[in-house]
Amino acid sequence: MLVYLSKKIAIPNETRLRCLSWHAGQGWIVCGGEDGLLKVLKLEPAQGSEGRARGLAAPSNLSMNQTLEGHNGNIQVVVWNEVHHKLTTSDQNGLIVVWMLHKGLWYEEMINNRNKSVVRDMRWNREGLKICIVYEDGAVIVGSVEGNRIWGKDLRGMQLTHAQWSPDSKVILFGNSKGEIHIYDSHGTYNSKLVLHCLVGVTGVVKIAGMEWYSGVSGYVEPNCPCLAVAFDNGRAQIMRHELDNDPVKLDTGMAVECICWNSTGSILALAGSQVFGDKEFCTVQFYTAFGENLHTLKVPGKQLSALTWEGSGLKIALGVGSYIYFANIRHDYQWGYFSNTLVYAFRKPDKVEHCVIFWNTSSGDKYAKTVKNLVSISSCKDFCLLVTKLDDGSGQYTLLLCNALGTPVDSRYIEMEPSFACICHTHIVAASKTALYVWHYRTSSRLAAPELTHTLSRKGREGQDRLIHVDDHPSGITESTVDFKKATMLTADTICCVCASEKSLVVGRISGTLQRYSLPKLALESKHIIKCRPHCIALNSNSTRLSIIDINGILSLYDLEKRNSDGSLGSQLRLERKEVWNLKWAEDNPDLFAIMEKTRMYIFRGLDPEEPVVSSSHICQFDAMEVRSVLLDEVMKDPENPTDDMISDMDIKVRTYTSIIGKHTSNPGWISSRACGHLNVAGPLYYSLR
Repeated sequence: MLVYLSKKIAIPNETRLRCLSWHAGQGWIVCGGEDGLLKVLKLEPAQGSEGRARGLAAPSNLSMNQTLEGHNGNIQVVVWNEVHHKLTTSDQNGLIVVWMLHKGLWYEEMINNRNKSVVRDMRWNREGLKICIVYEDGAVIVGSVEGNRIWGKDLRGMQLTHAQWSPDSKVILFGNSKGEIHIYDSHGTYNSKLVLHCLVGVTGVVKIAGMEWYSGVSGYVEPNCPCLAVAFDNGRAQIMRHELDNDPVKLDTGMAVECICWNSTGSILALAGSQVFGDKEFCTVQFYTAFGENLHTLKVPGKQLSALTWEGSGLKIALGVGSYIYFANIRHDYQWGYFSNTLVYAFRKPDKVEHCVIFWNTSSGDKYAKTVKNLVSISSCKDFCLLVTKLDDGSGQYTLLLCNALGTPVDSRYIEMEPSFACICHTHIVAASKTALYVWHYRTSSRLAAPELTHTLSRKGREGQDRLIHVDDHPSGITESTVDFKKATMLTADTICCVCASEKSLVVGRISGTLQRYSLPKLALESKHIIKCRPHCIALNSNSTRLSIIDINGILSLYDLEKRNSDGSLGSQLRLERKEVWNLKWAEDNPDLFAIMEKTRMYIFRGLDPEEPVVSSSHICQFDAMEVRSVLLDEVMKDPENPTDDMISDMDIKVRTYTSIIGKHTSNPGWISSRACGHLNVAGPLYYSLR
């Protein structure tokens, strides 16, 4: 996953922002600030021009920029009713306004002012039928969407700060200024206090920075997935499966948290605030999975990061920093692959536990759907793809499933370790845990006969075909007779963080920056190399002489594995560095050619020299015979059961090279195939100033 800043919008008169909210369905962005500033914005793709880029690369304009009049004090809370398309806002004077859309503009529908205290939080339930309003003095009001009061309660002695509905609307959580969270039912009856496991051992007063309960409207990552997130200003947080969960996911972010927010599918939690790096403090956003895995850290310019909100598709976030709104693009690590003119990808339907895996033949248009339980990862190469799944029989075993372009299994292995990383090349499949490597020398396509399509799954690896080594071992290449999965339970201080393989080499990246190169098929350790970063994604070129490295910050570098240094050692870092790179593909037939995606631009490199970029947000599928094929995977995932041909594009490098020779600045380059015209163009403006 990579996150990078893409645009910013300046607020008039340098008014400081206090809150933001992005309507998931319609794309309206409400921003509230000091002195009654309240605006509704909407960014939409630019219209009226052919050949526009699509997806994140599409140029966009402000189609709505409406100032809402009615508040005089600082805006405290803004919240959307996603179901009924209403906007509710409140200010420091206690005034609440409900806004409705009429003929493309927002108007006041209802107002309310209790004239006693300040509203600290407002939350609509999942169905959009009830709103819970909490006041600083302990008053709670639950009202209907029509504006009627359902019930009220005075929680005396409590200075309330937060409220949150459960997904089924049967429970309401109330947070107070002491950092406590109280559990009530939907009628206002007290149940208990929420146990804050993440604060065990913490002394002093802490404040609640955010309390977000994912509603489940788009389904869950997996059954009984953590979905209730609570974060505190000291950087501690916990993610719970329900309000009584005694074994939550605990986080210590190391940052001063201001606010938190789930994406639209409950798969990623973003925590925003400030963090010290070295001797400097930066505005920071950290991204975590629902199970507590840190995915990325984004540094944001400016001071006083006060608000965070996700776009409905989960491909963008908006941040309120001082008097600016910053937008950042999200590049997700989808489960996908491309082989034999077939795009294979996985998604989960909201009402299903299993993954649906689609094998889409991009030449014929045929699609084959498979239901897969507990899918872990997908990788592909040449004629086959690899599906990694976890058995649900409680054994703790995983399956490596080799499939053809029809989605038919042709061979498999059961392994007794968790494969955190997996890759496949023309001859080998590699599955790696954090500490061990399992290498399977699978049969090549020429040896796969028709009867083997009904291959019986075996729980034991075939003798002589499978190897397992610990990452701290120094194997000489002598084949062992058995595979001992006990090695995978042995710990190491320097764990594996990425792997890649070719027909003759396997390279393993470790968190310290150590690269270990093994020969294949013998699996002998040939060399070790040290790089000055933590690698996240590595890949070998066509003759296994060069290695591309994308680190955890999205910085690309190249390493020459064969260069002999003056001291006799092998390996040298090449003079190439590119920032915010999220996808790379080496040419299959030329060791000097590779294509990368850098932000919303595709670059073709010959050696270390890039050609003129093409604006695109596609994922690169294949680079072969001087042609780059890419797919708009973000667009595919919006309606994964109905992909269309215009989501695939081909770029002919030969024609492009010829065109660049006769004139780089020609108005009609003519080097893009007709299928690519729909998503390659010049990006829109990166900076707006509102009035």
